[in-house]
Amino acid sequence: MTKQERLKATFAGEPVDRVAVSLWRHFPGDDQRAEDLALATIAFQRTNDWDFIKVSPASSFCIRDWGVVDEWVGGDEGDRQYRRRAILNPADWTALPALDPTAGSLGSQLRCLRIIAADAGSEIPFIQTIFSPLAQAKNLAGAEHLLVHLRECPDKVHAGLETITQTTIGFIEACASTGMSGIYYAAQLASYRSMSDAEYRQFGEPYDRRILAAAAGFWFNMLHAHGEDVMFDLLAQYPVHAINWHDRESEPSLKDGQSRFRGAVCGGLSRWDDLLRGDPDRVRSRVVDAITQTGGRRLIVASGCVSPVTAPWGNLRAVRQAVEK
Repeated sequence: MTKQERLKATFAGEPVDRVAVSLWRHFPGDDQRAEDLALATIAFQRTNDWDFIKVSPASSFCIRDWGVVDEWVGGDEGDRQYRRRAILNPADWTALPALDPTAGSLGSQLRCLRIIAADAGSEIPFIQTIFSPLAQAKNLAGAEHLLVHLRECPDKVHAGLETITQTTIGFIEACASTGMSGIYYAAQLASYRSMSDAEYRQFGEPYDRRILAAAAGFWFNMLHAHGEDVMFDLLAQYPVHAINWHDRESEPSLKDGQSRFRGAVCGGLSRWDDLLRGDPDRVRSRVVDAITQTGGRRLIVASGCVSPVTAPWGNLRAVRQAVEK
């Protein structure tokens, strides 16, 4: 099977020649320049031959032009720390301007996608990370301030979320010309540790659904439910082809999640216990367990989130080799 054939069969629950597999990671430092992020992503793909490329810019790529400042300070995950937020008080939400998706940091990410497309051609599917409007709002204000604002000044936060949503939809529409296969939709704060079900249905779900409607023309859209104690049943109703969550760190299990979602489940590996601190034998056993849980149907073997930048290469090779057996 080609990679596209394998993935489409996986989404549909049809037989495949082998289970689909992919890992993705951050590229700290390189993620500040379109060309360097593209080349690092391409090199990672060439080394491992994943079934698709998940493009992982820094989380600030979509909000940098609203005035945030972040920096790389080290760490296993490869993410950046925010040093200056763009939202300091509730009134700031109403002052956010819509961004031009072809200019600034968003335009730079479009260049990155075009470079990847030129190398991948029609053989290798690739999907772009899109952070949900609520996730972008969290990074604009900081999680603690966001939650205070949305509970005390909901109308102002809704105004900001509207601007973020319009900007994000414009970016997705601009991405269509790059040849990408779809989006990796990172939904943050859809967790009972952060918000109530009612709060997420008010401040998260309506904007999520508008973003996913804008991406409906792509053939490969994956939802990432970030964190522990996620609102799985709410998110499982979203119109996506696959869902990825921290199945080795929090409920539900792959098997249980598969019974509650109609598309493909994506996971089976812990980024910390397996990819970072484990060894190839442990990694292979986890892949076997993931296949056993799901019967090898509607499964994409992956980690629950980004692969640590310090994960041993032998562990990554073991992931790819395990699906061949």
